Amino acid sequence: MTTILHIDSSARQGTSRESRSGSHSRRLSSRFIQQWRLARPDDDVVYRDVGANPPRPVSGEWIHAAFTKPEQREPWMQAVLSESDALVKELLAADLIVAGVPMYNFNVPAQFKAYIDNIVRVGQTFGFDRNREGEPYWPMLSGQNKRLVILTSRGDYGYDPGERIHHMNHVERSIKTAFAYIGITEVHSVAVEYDEFADTRLQASIETAEAAVDTLVMQLAALGPAPSRVARVA
Repeated sequence: MTTILHIDSSARQGTSRESRSGSHSRRLSSRFIQQWRLARPDDDVVYRDVGANPPRPVSGEWIHAAFTKPEQREPWMQAVLSESDALVKELLAADLIVAGVPMYNFNVPAQFKAYIDNIVRVGQTFGFDRNREGEPYWPMLSGQNKRLVILTSRGDYGYDPGERIHHMNHVERSIKTAFAYIGITEVHSVAVEYDEFADTRLQASIETAEAAVDTLVMQLAALGPAPSRVARVA
């Protein structure tokens, strides 16, 4: 069995399939999970909506507690870290992380940045030893075969490598950097563009992205090349 951690971070509720004001990233992540369940119904899916319920931002107390050795933590420190502990536990248990992350002003939503800040934890997901020769920091999740899928949406177009405004895209880049830091380096991504244009180009982009999601599910679930093995979602 595979354990999937499904994360949504859009401030929009609902999907753009359900409503014109719905989220494209939620649409893609929902489709991914629907297709995966069709292919592998016995796998476990854990859902975390940080768009609707953002993790608390890192505070001075959080930092103090996180960098205190576990056996030396006072009760208030354990309370401060309790939410982060739960998020880390979910991540550690997951084989596949499916993250719906829209672009807000060229980067990830604040809600998802708060999530990253809570799961990049010394002694939990990365190690640190100032006396260690060479690199004092190291990823603790390396070699666990964890995979990350980023499903995003963008108001403009041309953010992919080699395109007109790729240099302004800090979504996939920042997520990949943070997750590689803790040892998750196999990353796949699919994007919807043209959201702010709201015309036929947006519809074409959605259709292309949904087809890419279907193909990605088929690849990651090891279903083989036959498209008929993955049902289309109406």
